[in-house]
Amino acid sequence: MPFAVYILGLATFAQGTSEYMLSGLTPDIARDLHVSIPLAGTLTSVFAVGMIIGAPLMAAVSMRWPRRRALLTFLFVFFCSHVVSAVAHSFWVLLAMRAVGAVTNAGFLAVGLSTVTVMVDPNIRGRATSILLSGVTVACVVGVPAGAILGEFWGWRSAFWAVSIVSMPAMVAIIRSVPVVAEATAHASASQEIRALKRPQVVLTLLLAASVNAATFCTFTYVAPLVVHVTRMGQSWVPAVLALFGLGAFMGANIAGRMADARPLQVIEIGGVALLLGWITFYFVATNMVATLVLLFIQGTLWFAVGSTLVARVLEAATEAPMLSGGFSTAAFNVGAAIGPLVGGLAIDEGLGYRSPIWCSAFLMAVAFVVMGVFKRRDVSLTRQL
Repeated sequence: MPFAVYILGLATFAQGTSEYMLSGLTPDIARDLHVSIPLAGTLTSVFAVGMIIGAPLMAAVSMRWPRRRALLTFLFVFFCSHVVSAVAHSFWVLLAMRAVGAVTNAGFLAVGLSTVTVMVDPNIRGRATSILLSGVTVACVVGVPAGAILGEFWGWRSAFWAVSIVSMPAMVAIIRSVPVVAEATAHASASQEIRALKRPQVVLTLLLAASVNAATFCTFTYVAPLVVHVTRMGQSWVPAVLALFGLGAFMGANIAGRMADARPLQVIEIGGVALLLGWITFYFVATNMVATLVLLFIQGTLWFAVGSTLVARVLEAATEAPMLSGGFSTAAFNVGAAIGPLVGGLAIDEGLGYRSPIWCSAFLMAVAFVVMGVFKRRDVSLTRQL
């Protein structure tokens, strides 16, 4: 495996930490910048919207750029946005920098996904994709809790400085390790890439990626009130529970890395069924501490194993769209990350309780199987190229 793939994983670790760390910093930001907590919460919403819009947009903008230049440009702007955020004394400046950081994060991830596909042999593309995306899982396990600890002892600004510092060696390493061969690929036009993305197989895979992520984030977003009010574990358990889920996701990345190339359909179908059954089971045992911890670890593992395999399938099925396939797969995952919390939040607002998002997760996974059934009637599968 080329060293550059691991470097791209380091960069996604910094970016993943940035994406998720605000969950523990929002109250401090609100107090320091003299805004309400709900208004400070829009920092997370803006980042999610920026990721959705930025992934295909930045992939299209950078389509004619050498990949090394695109990666460096996006990572450098991401770095600068966090330096400005760390010294910002205006909420609106911070909000603007979150938008800039999200768009460049999405662009980096889209170009990074397309880069690894040309840096490695076709028979290990799934593994390379999993390594790149595993940076996000490590962020969940290490980066987000570390950001919360930094915020607790040195203030929320220190977390933004930390993300900037981690980004610096990644920039240097990209200059030294991303090979010229990754830049010397033929460029397809935007219209050619869009035609490739319209294939039924690609559309199916993108819809499944959005559904799986929506199901996961529907419950994951509300894990804190779930374990406190339903499982009765106490607030001090929340960071450990989140880290446990992230550890499961890291295990899922390793599983996908080993199996996504050889048996992708089995990973997606068996893993998808297991996810559905896991959410249903979780609903009934959520009051039990041990069962909750075990199932959160398992669901984290299954989520990332299935999710990263779906991303690898998009890149494999749309080889004629090397740039936009990465952009649209990134956007699909973030559409799911936006829809899931919305559905779970609506269930809670309707007075259905903090356990209700789990049922919603099961429903969203069922939607994924309905989508597969509809496409199957049209003779479209995840492995058949049309």
